[in-house]
Amino acid sequence: MPTPASALSQQAPHDADHTAARRVAIASAIGTTVEYYDFTLYATTAALVFDHVFFPSVNDAVGTLAAFSTFFVGYLARPLGGVIFGHFGDRLGRKTVLVTTLLLMGLGTFCIGLLPSYGTIGIAAPVLLVLIRLIQGLGMGGEYGGGVLMALEYAPRERQGLYTSLVHIGTPAGVLLPVGLVSVLSATMSDSAFDAWGWRVPFLASIVLVGLGMYLRVTVSESPEFRRLRAEREVKKIPLRGLADGHLASVGCSIIAKIAESGLFNVYYVVALAYATDELGVDKQPVLIAILIACALECLTLPLFGTLSDRVGRRLVYAGGAVFQALLIVPFFLLVQTREPVLITLAMTLGLAVGHGAMYGAQGALFANLYPVALRYTGLSVSQQVGATLGGGLSPLLGTALITAFDGRPTGVCLYAVGVVLLSGVCTLALRRGDHRPLRWRPAGAAAADVHGAAE
Repeated sequence: MPTPASALSQQAPHDADHTAARRVAIASAIGTTVEYYDFTLYATTAALVFDHVFFPSVNDAVGTLAAFSTFFVGYLARPLGGVIFGHFGDRLGRKTVLVTTLLLMGLGTFCIGLLPSYGTIGIAAPVLLVLIRLIQGLGMGGEYGGGVLMALEYAPRERQGLYTSLVHIGTPAGVLLPVGLVSVLSATMSDSAFDAWGWRVPFLASIVLVGLGMYLRVTVSESPEFRRLRAEREVKKIPLRGLADGHLASVGCSIIAKIAESGLFNVYYVVALAYATDELGVDKQPVLIAILIACALECLTLPLFGTLSDRVGRRLVYAGGAVFQALLIVPFFLLVQTREPVLITLAMTLGLAVGHGAMYGAQGALFANLYPVALRYTGLSVSQQVGATLGGGLSPLLGTALITAFDGRPTGVCLYAVGVVLLSGVCTLALRRGDHRPLRWRPAGAAAADVHGAAE
């Protein structure tokens, strides 16, 4: 007798092959690395050179705002990409969609590296840049959900936090690689050479990551939970309708809970980078090195927080990270204002590796388990991409505008950060369905299912 679809989300394969789960997590992490390589490389070059390459202006602040506006355009396309690819991910499977989204993002980044400047083709340059950003945004909208779900649906339930956090390593790694390349190039080239052509090298080099990601994607089998769903003919014709019928509260709360994680990440990285170099006159090299160190450390802390979320509960770890960031934001900017490389590195490490790491490490399993398998790709993608657009997409624009409005001081950014963190923290408490009962001690021989956490 077929198993009801509502029960499928509760049936993680307890005897899952850990080797296969690790392979899938690594493949998904590579895809996430490409995803964030694309977006954070753009954010870095937007903060450093795009204002005069594509948006020449006598006013540097106006040029930077224009560059960050195209950064936001990519985010605007993400919810639409989440709906489109979420639909096909729930209808056709996770693997097929992931191959398509990887190509959209990776080839878009490569094309930006070939794009002529404003001085060469005039207004066509920023127009083409916006078009490429829209295509990338569509791809990114569908990439994240599939990568997390492949890891989640291969993993034993008691380790879902760990395995989804491994996928999230792709985010700091996707910052680490392009920022590392930009740091090396800017340190070994003259400013004029870097502005003329050096910034293009990391964009063109992205094709290597795309090739590796494609190889891993095509050699991984479809998610076992989706295969079971398809075999039992429980695939939904219109997943978005099912989401609207009974899961709007989960979607709304998870979107707001996402805003702080995504928004604060770009405050630490994008806004603080522009603030330190433009307002404080700090050389970009030590700031980029500080970001590199913080991202490298976050690659280590993410699985720690993911494991912690498996043990004590996902909402607790996620909300704890939000509270930490509310307390951190003022000291963060005070440390940056010292202009001391060691203290700037400390600020970045606390923000990215600890505050953001705690929220992001618990997020994948928390959000994915809000939805049944048949609606999971659509639900997770919509939650993630709308929240990321309102958070990470807007924060560079808002941060830059607020710093300008407060005469070069970060006061407005701090108020914004505290506000979104507190709002997101409160909404996290409502995500009971995505949480789980922490692991408990059991006597030898007891059934494994008795101690595996279950979605509430």
